[in-house]
Formats: sequence, structure tokens, C-alpha cells
Amino acid sequence: MSTSDTISRTVSVRATDSVRSASRVRHIDELSDEAQQQFYELVESGARSVTTESGAFVDGEIIVFTSYYRIEFS
Repeated sequence: MSTSDTISRTVSVRATDSVRSASRVRHIDELSDEAQQQFYELVESGARSVTTESGAFVDGEIIVFTSYYRIEFS
């Protein structure tokens, strides 16, 4: 993958009790190994990640793990 194919963005996750019907929903096992690792680190630390591979997550999507988690880009 060339450098121009990679987009760096800030991503965070937060637990949520609600899922909008228009939201994309994926289970943790549907993520790539790299995306799963990044997700686990974000959930565990509660921090934001300053880089993410383009396409690893979609802004506003819900990841189902031990709870529902909303992905947010800023």
C-alpha cells in the first residue's frame, strides 16, 4: 500500500445504549486483526488513537463486543 492510500485520522470509541436504525453494526469478529487490536486498546485505555488505517472503521458505526460501542472520528 502506498503512502497516499493511507489516511490518518483521530478515532475514539464510547459505550452506547442506543443504536440508530441507520447505523452500520459489526461484531468484533468481523474486524481485521489490526482493527480488533486497535479497538481493544481504545476500549481498555479510554484514549483516542491518532492514526487509523483507511477503511478499518466507519464514523458512527457500532461495534458489538461486551457492549455496544460507537466509533467516532474527529
